[in-house]
Amino acid sequence: MADELSDIEMLVVTHEPLELEQCFDLARAAGLDGLDTWGARGGPERRVSGRRDGVPLELVWWSREHAEARVDALLAGDPSSAADALAHGRPLRTAGLLAAWQERLRVVPPEVAAARIEAAALPWGGFAPEGLLTIARPGDRLALAEWLVDAATAVLAIVFALNGAWPPTSKRVAARVAPLALAPDRLAERIEQALAEPDARRALRVMTELQLDAVRLAPGGPNVDRARAWLGAAAEVLRD
Repeated sequence: MADELSDIEMLVVTHEPLELEQCFDLARAAGLDGLDTWGARGGPERRVSGRRDGVPLELVWWSREHAEARVDALLAGDPSSAADALAHGRPLRTAGLLAAWQERLRVVPPEVAAARIEAAALPWGGFAPEGLLTIARPGDRLALAEWLVDAATAVLAIVFALNGAWPPTSKRVAARVAPLALAPDRLAERIEQALAEPDARRALRVMTELQLDAVRLAPGGPNVDRARAWLGAAAEVLRD
């Protein structure tokens, strides 16, 4: 999914692992300039950024062995957004590996989806609902922002898992959730509303009600069941 602000992101899969300098040399030979790298430099992945004809590109380099291991890890529950990227990737040149990976990643395994839903609901309970008011104090906007972002991220994790879809990054949320069959009403709009709301208590109420709608859609489980009761009580506290 791209728009006029998007850069070009490419995954390059090689037979053998490459050193970073080799990736720089190959990118340079392909006409990229202004080369740099980001993220950790150790491990099996290499990352090179640059420009060609003024257009920004990001290249991620995996060996074939690492690519197979990453797909295995994603199917086992690795929460990375790489699964979504692979599932929606378009090959420029391929020996058929991408199609095979996309078939494996066609849906989220039910046990992975269930685990993600339970993990997302874990923070919502176990303490008095009135405790939410401690992050609505004047001058505590950072604590409030942390809670709201974490809550929104967890809601999205639940919703994508409910739909058997791999979670993407948090960019362009409205477009990504629009095709989903099962989601709280006005999901993206309510996330934006909570994050933009200047009144701390009102922002918490908007987000709490969204969290509650999300867990009401989810199948029962220890964390989900507790979250339903706790979020319902928290919403009442915030309405008072």
